[in-house]
Amino acid sequence: MSPSSGPAGRRPTRDELEASFGRTVPDVIAKGLDVLFVGINPSLYSAAVGHHFGRPGNRFWPALHGAGFTDRLLSPDEDRALLRFGLGITNIVAGATARADQLSPADLREGAGRLTETARRFAPAMVAVLGVTAYRVAFEQPRTVVGPQTGRLAGAGLWVLPNPSGLNAGYQLPDLIRAFGDLRAAVVDRRR
Repeated sequence: MSPSSGPAGRRPTRDELEASFGRTVPDVIAKGLDVLFVGINPSLYSAAVGHHFGRPGNRFWPALHGAGFTDRLLSPDEDRALLRFGLGITNIVAGATARADQLSPADLREGAGRLTETARRFAPAMVAVLGVTAYRVAFEQPRTVVGPQTGRLAGAGLWVLPNPSGLNAGYQLPDLIRAFGDLRAAVVDRRR
C-alpha cells in the first residue's frame, strides 16, 4: 500500500473511514528500544489503512527523518521498519476516532496507565508522547511543556513532543524537526 492508500491500494472511502471508528492499529514495538513514540490515538484514516500516522499530511514521518532518526523518509506503510532504527510506536488510547478531542479525560487517564505498563514490559530508553495537551490530561500534569520531563515512566526517560497532525497549526514542520531533533540529540548523548 502507498502511504495514502487503504484497502486494495486506494484511499479509503467515507464508509470505510466511518467503519474504522474504534479499530486499533498494531503497536510497532520491541524490547529495549531507544525511543517509543506515543500517539494520542489512531485517526480513522490510520485505522482504515492499518498504519500509524497514516493520513497524508501528517508530519510525523518528515519530522522523524528531518531530525535524523531515519536515514530516509519512510512512508506510513513502512512503520514496522522503525524497529531497525531502535524506534517504536504505540498510542495512549488504542481505539480510533475522527479527532483526538473525542476522547474523554477518563479515556486518556486510563490510557496513561496502560502506557505505563507497556513501558514497564518493553523497557524503552525513552518514551516520547506526541501531544502536550493529551499528556497534561492523561498524566494530570497541567503545566507540562514540550521537551524533556523531570519524571520517568516505568524507568524510561520521558519527553513530550508536539502533535505532528496537520491540524496542529501551532507547529510548522521546521518547528517539529527542531523538537524531534532535541530528543534525537538526547538519544545520541545517552549512547555515549
